Amino acid sequence: MDLKIALAGNPNCGKTTLFNDLTGSMQYVGNWPGVTVEKKEGRLRGHKHVTVTDLPGIYSLSPYSLEEVVSRNYLMDERPDAVVDLVDATNLERNLYLTTQILELGIPTVIALNMMDLADKNGDRIDAAKLGEVLGCPVMEISALKGRGTKALAARAVEIASKKEKSTPKTEFGKAVEDALCQIRMILKDISPAYDTRWHAVKVFERDEKLLEALHLPGGTKAQIDGIVSAVEQKLDDDAESIITNERYEYVASVIKKCARRKKTGLTTSDKIDKIVTNRWLALPIFAVVMIVVYLISVTTLGTIVTDWTNDVLFGEWIQPGVQTLLENAGAAEWLTGLIVDGIIAGVGAVLGFVPQMLILFFFLALLEDCGYMARVAFIMDRIFRKFGLSGKSFIPLLIASGCGVPGVMATKTIENEKDRRMTVMTTTFIPCSAKLPIIALIAGALMGGAWWVAPAMYFLGIFAVIISGIMLKKTRMFAGDPAPFIMELPQYHIPAPKGVLMHMWERARSFMIKAGTVIFVSSALIWFLQSFGVADGKFGMVDENSSLLAAFGGFFDVIFVPLGFGNWQATVATISGLIAKENVVSTFGILFGLGADVTEADPGLQAAVAAMFPGTAAALSYLVFNLLCAPCFAAMGAIKRQMASAKWTAFAIGYQCVFAYAAAMIIYRIGGLITGEVVFAGADAVWIVIAFALLAGMLYMLFRPAPRKKKLRAAATAASAA
Repeated sequence: MDLKIALAGNPNCGKTTLFNDLTGSMQYVGNWPGVTVEKKEGRLRGHKHVTVTDLPGIYSLSPYSLEEVVSRNYLMDERPDAVVDLVDATNLERNLYLTTQILELGIPTVIALNMMDLADKNGDRIDAAKLGEVLGCPVMEISALKGRGTKALAARAVEIASKKEKSTPKTEFGKAVEDALCQIRMILKDISPAYDTRWHAVKVFERDEKLLEALHLPGGTKAQIDGIVSAVEQKLDDDAESIITNERYEYVASVIKKCARRKKTGLTTSDKIDKIVTNRWLALPIFAVVMIVVYLISVTTLGTIVTDWTNDVLFGEWIQPGVQTLLENAGAAEWLTGLIVDGIIAGVGAVLGFVPQMLILFFFLALLEDCGYMARVAFIMDRIFRKFGLSGKSFIPLLIASGCGVPGVMATKTIENEKDRRMTVMTTTFIPCSAKLPIIALIAGALMGGAWWVAPAMYFLGIFAVIISGIMLKKTRMFAGDPAPFIMELPQYHIPAPKGVLMHMWERARSFMIKAGTVIFVSSALIWFLQSFGVADGKFGMVDENSSLLAAFGGFFDVIFVPLGFGNWQATVATISGLIAKENVVSTFGILFGLGADVTEADPGLQAAVAAMFPGTAAALSYLVFNLLCAPCFAAMGAIKRQMASAKWTAFAIGYQCVFAYAAAMIIYRIGGLITGEVVFAGADAVWIVIAFALLAGMLYMLFRPAPRKKKLRAAATAASAA
């Protein structure tokens, strides 16, 4: 018989570490049906018929955040055979608040007191047997990080799941509340025996909207229950939800008093470290130094060495020539050889060549996350990002995106608020990734004398685009409202477990290779076909690039880019190829100008050809800005689709990026060109200049107009004062 065991607990309580320990490599990751919250499931080691589900980290089963809704619905609707409630032994009061709610569901539950090694080190003493007796369920001491007690925990969970040992909650509130709950339970029992649980009674007392909708209570029953609750509210002079919250904390405090003793000491080691790394003045410089070191190693030094070897040697000297020789010796057709070698292998290799670099980056990020530092970074950045309508957690994806947009987009899954997450997904790829650096270097070398300031200026432009977008989007109906309150437990610092770090690193890299690899595989074959085939002399077949379908396609669509200053088919084709992978832009120019696909951005011939293609610096800068801000590569689009979990929102995100990039590029070319004399206010140019000024005015209006919510509050205040 198959058994289902759910892992529940607060964020940063070690749940993922325990999940990895219990399931090892026998796990799979997806999204919960209809939502973007990640769903992890795996087979329990040594038990083929036991599935372990890692529920999102939550503080409560009240449906405020998306994670709380997911966890609550799973526990109520799926009814797992057992729940392992992971409790941070160093922070009992906060963690047991959720425990009391889980026990009220009546599902067989075992409490895992995690981080007991840290609690012992701090001098805390917890009587697990007494705690289990008071709460009415088994309590086991473990250290998920060190793998202590996890096997015994798994065995106990399987045992209670097999025996269907329901938990018997011993939660007890004040007399007035208990009397009210007793009356409500009697009323619900008459409706259906299935509702005769303490959980249903408490939630009805709290006037939980989602549960009340599901119960479909008759009008008379609703009125009867409301009278019971109102009487308690009047007696205790508080609202029902606050009453239950206070009663829970008072009960938890009484439990801790009976079962635990905390040694009164001064500042812990984590507190002492936080006095430095979260200091108002030192926090940002320290973070900057940490990330500079990470990127120097993973992107600039060791990462570059490994990635260059992968691209130049593994794919460039071994795989591609080897496969080409094999196909030629086998007598394969020229088109088939070109498709496999120049299309699929070259395209996929260009992306997979970054995997070693990403593995190193993911390794360091996993170290920083597991030791507890990244939680502090989100806390530090929240007070800055909140001013622009983003959560502090939005900073991490933006930072990661400077290496590659795919993991940057994937990192948005840590943002709980749905609006904040969607907005971060939409703006993350504005930050120039490493694949865009060759485009920046090419334009800088071709028209700006290789000026050093161009690259950092583009990075600041990306950040500026994120800020502008954040402010404007927050003033629309879809994203209106303040960012969600940023509440999180700061876990104690600890040395990461090598196994956990490596698993986190591999999880991210595997997801990238699977998702990106499949998209790139198909798109590379398509681009090769369009570049290699066309109609010549009335016949369809393999032709040179100038006669290809891609050239015809670019010639058809180049009119779209005339207002931006680069309305020629070569620039259009290079931009389209950049949607496959931004690295393609430079190589596409090389092919189109007869210099070969292996040409680099520093090639004088390529720089001269590109310089001649643009009418001036403003047009070249417009082209650069459009390619940096428009829709990212197909791999990043695939990541956006996965995080949005909606075709409509994916289309909106990509559409917004393209429209924003188009508007920014037009403003730069038309207004910038007017200032430099590159554009003249006459004829059709005059119309486009007027449109550019209108776009600029529209952006400024969106930036400085009051937010809808603030406007309503101000109007209400004015009406009140007038009255």
